[in-house]
Amino acid sequence: MKAGTINIQKRLVISLLVCLALIAFNSEVFASTSPQHSDKTLRNALIKAINETDSFQNRFDAEVWLTDYSHRLKKRIKDDKKRIELLKAVHFEAKRANLPPEMVLAVIDVESNFDRWAISSAGARGLMQIMPFWLKEIGRPDDNLFHVSINLRFGCTILRHYLDMEKGNYTRALGRYNGSLGSSKYPNKVFTALRQHWYKR
Repeated sequence: MKAGTINIQKRLVISLLVCLALIAFNSEVFASTSPQHSDKTLRNALIKAINETDSFQNRFDAEVWLTDYSHRLKKRIKDDKKRIELLKAVHFEAKRANLPPEMVLAVIDVESNFDRWAISSAGARGLMQIMPFWLKEIGRPDDNLFHVSINLRFGCTILRHYLDMEKGNYTRALGRYNGSLGSSKYPNKVFTALRQHWYKR
């Protein structure tokens, strides 16, 4: 199969994901995302994720992707080395969690504007704004959520868990991730960021 055909198929998959998410904007509310309601399944998924080590399976695709997205991210992260390291980590963790790396970039864009040191008013930390209670939930209280790889692994695992819970519905999964299930405001921000900056051309 030619590279052009593969890229077209990947674009179609991303387009389908975005369309499905947009169709689901008006879905109903259920469940809470507060620490008290964090469940054993997600804790186990995070523990498993922390212990996994994978690498890119297709080096050529990774290089093409890194070149493209390095150019897009240059205005946000000036340092070439830091920018490439972040993109490699995003690609790595997104693929490990079976998420589109572009969607993960859109979430980071909205959550922290690519500031690895970001702290929200609620205390969420780092690129994907992870709440510190997760460290205790999975028995890793000494992990540093400002560490890029750790933050991305937590964030991607949590988003994947919510996406599975919502049977592939990105609107509801993003709502759970943000703690705003039932409101389209946060998912809309992520979809807008995806469309404007991170959609795979």
